[in-house]
Amino acid sequence: MSETTEVPKPIPEPDDESRPFWEGTLEGKLLLMKCSDCGEFRIPSRQHCDNCLSDNYTWAESSGRGVVRSLGVMHQKYHPAFEPEIPYTLAMVELEEGPRMPTNIVELNGREVQVGMPVEVTWERHEDVAVPKFRPR
Repeated sequence: MSETTEVPKPIPEPDDESRPFWEGTLEGKLLLMKCSDCGEFRIPSRQHCDNCLSDNYTWAESSGRGVVRSLGVMHQKYHPAFEPEIPYTLAMVELEEGPRMPTNIVELNGREVQVGMPVEVTWERHEDVAVPKFRPR
């Protein structure tokens, strides 16, 4: 008799700078860093604004909507915890606020995902964080 042991997924571990982002995910909020000087949005945890180089920022809630800008469909097992999800889609989603976020597209197989497809955030919940993923809208 063989026993199968479930391998846990590697999940993000918040640090001091990213903690507000991960706390927001548990509330169903996709928070972005917003430059206090020029208003440019950025993905955590960037130390400075790419537009004006300021290190002043606040946290602002994103709409959670975006567009697929690039994608790849994974057919191989690179980590045993993701084997049940094969094939899964990795994508770069451009948020309405501007930043591009690496993520997964869920609820579709890879052949159905297209560059330019409108998507919205959804959450893969874990004990201490919720990982933002995107689904078609």
